[in-house]
Amino acid sequence: MSPNGNTTENPHTSPATDDAVIVVEDLWRTYDMGSEQQVNALSGVSLTINRNEYVAIMGPSGSGKSTLMNLIGCLDTPSKGKYWLSGQLVSDLNDDQLARIRNKEIGFVFQTFNLLARATALHNVELPLIYNGTPAAARIERAKQVLTDVGLESRMNHKPNELSGGQRQRVAIARALVNSPSIILADEPTGNLDSKTGLEIMQLFDHLHAQGNTIVLVTHEPEIAQYAHRVVHIRDGLIFSDEPSKRMR
Repeated sequence: MSPNGNTTENPHTSPATDDAVIVVEDLWRTYDMGSEQQVNALSGVSLTINRNEYVAIMGPSGSGKSTLMNLIGCLDTPSKGKYWLSGQLVSDLNDDQLARIRNKEIGFVFQTFNLLARATALHNVELPLIYNGTPAAARIERAKQVLTDVGLESRMNHKPNELSGGQRQRVAIARALVNSPSIILADEPTGNLDSKTGLEIMQLFDHLHAQGNTIVLVTHEPEIAQYAHRVVHIRDGLIFSDEPSKRMR
């Protein structure tokens, strides 16, 4: 009990509801630039994203959106504040613990695809399952299933240089899905694609969201952000606005 008679809150327990996948509370990220100069990339961000939400995070270069993405993706740790992912406090974990969380809970989709050039689409998608020790037969079956889900059942044995840009991004999306993660974190997923192919990829994200996936999309393009159902604008390390997208109004 606290001195005032109230029950003391457990600092490791997320303050949000059971539906929350991402909860960040007063999140700061400060970089030491030398000569006693510090820069705050994030200055006290608080944000909750629920299961099966489709959220776009927008902001100009230097706004802090990439820093927030790195923290949400467990690629970095905050200087101050707390972050819960699927109810687990991850803001205090070490690098090895964060790596395990990333592989289990987060599916990444990058602008540059990040595929192994000499590996087939099937092997690229298998990789997260290899890292977590899934037996060979089970991981091949699962990888084939998600490649089929993204429309690449006929291209499984092709290497990235034998695939179009849109097909490479579909491989990357299948790889993101293979572990059934808590969230899909997509960083400028159409940035290297022509407009027609970009539209096809965004339609695929719509389909994935309709199937129950939680999607966090980081973009600087307003027309891409409007595919999401909620748009969070970051400016100068703070949330400037958080509102439904135009498609939801």
